[in-house]
Amino acid sequence: MTAGEDIAIRRKRLRYRAWHRGTKEMDLVLGPFCDANIEGYGTDELDRLEALMNEEDPPLLKWVMRQEEPPAHIDRAFLDLVVADHQARIEK
Repeated sequence: MTAGEDIAIRRKRLRYRAWHRGTKEMDLVLGPFCDANIEGYGTDELDRLEALMNEEDPPLLKWVMRQEEPPAHIDRAFLDLVVADHQARIEK
């Protein structure tokens, strides 16, 4: 398996995880975000996405909806990308 195949498999796995979170609300936030962005992501961005996706759905949804501030360990810049993408979709 080449590095290109490895990253393709990783993208596919992360896209699946984005659409099968356990809560429909987070599926609808992370699924479209991944569909729109994941093919252009390299290892660093995939690491950032995966770290965010490792968080539990209830607090993650509160952060996306700006109901709570995320804790310090959260990559706020990447979370902001997810939030902006979600906002753009719901405003259409």
